[in-house]
Amino acid sequence: MTIAVSTGPGRPAASEIVRRLPEYLTIWVPLLLSAAHLIAFSLWTIWISFTPSTLVPVTGWVGLRNYSAVAASRNWQIALDNLLLFGSAFVLLSLATGLILAILLDQRIRGENLLRSIFLYPLAVSFVVTGTVWSWLLNPGLGIQKLVHDLGWTSFRFDWLIDRDMAIWTIVIAAIWQSSGFAMALFLAGLRSVDADLIKAAQIDGAGAIRMYRRVILPTLWPITITVIVIQLQFAISTFDLVRALTNGGPGIATQLPALVVYDLMFQRSLLGRGAAAAVLMLLILLAVLLPYAAWRYIQRRRAKHA
Repeated sequence: MTIAVSTGPGRPAASEIVRRLPEYLTIWVPLLLSAAHLIAFSLWTIWISFTPSTLVPVTGWVGLRNYSAVAASRNWQIALDNLLLFGSAFVLLSLATGLILAILLDQRIRGENLLRSIFLYPLAVSFVVTGTVWSWLLNPGLGIQKLVHDLGWTSFRFDWLIDRDMAIWTIVIAAIWQSSGFAMALFLAGLRSVDADLIKAAQIDGAGAIRMYRRVILPTLWPITITVIVIQLQFAISTFDLVRALTNGGPGIATQLPALVVYDLMFQRSLLGRGAAAAVLMLLILLAVLLPYAAWRYIQRRRAKHA
């Protein structure tokens, strides 16, 4: 006979802890190792950013010299301008695309499961593959422009990939194709969880479909909307492989983003200290997005607990 020894009110018995020990080890050991890895290398990068390291890490202290050099560089300034444009356009357009797709699927149309799978499929494709395929499609001598020319419309132009002013929009297009299915999935889950009584009440009041979505359904989705915005912003800030495969930062440096600047400084120019400083600046940009979101989530949980 097994005797469960309680260690106090509200605490699990010793036998329960022993029984669940493999579960605890499976969850917490990898989690703690990952957290230690993340914290250790973040601190190491921060330390390197204050040293005169070039090809290899060296000791020494240069204060904020690396940060000043990065902030004053033309590459970083262009990268920030591109990040503002790319992030804004990508987040807003992927949000709108995902919401429209979710509303269409919410109509219980025939073939919904197939369409949902098609819209979610790009999430299964790596960003390198996405960038490579879109670079083929947008290549004027290989993709869409050549196809239209071969069909007889020789005056047609779609050479954004080699246009310094339009190249950033090719990244926006590819990113929307990759990520709008994610937004659709979250919005669709939100639409399917709306209280049926609210919908019935709106129908009794004579609300049409458009008015019902605008006045009743969509206002209930704002927590999901904030979540989607934060996740998409995080992706936009850390984007590297998509740009590397699609434009490689070109033409010239027209599509540089912060992650490409970090890569260029560290691995192509062998300026380890400056590259680390650029990486820390990227981290600060991410924290400017994630910390307010974490605070908002904490406040929401506290309000729900006390409600």
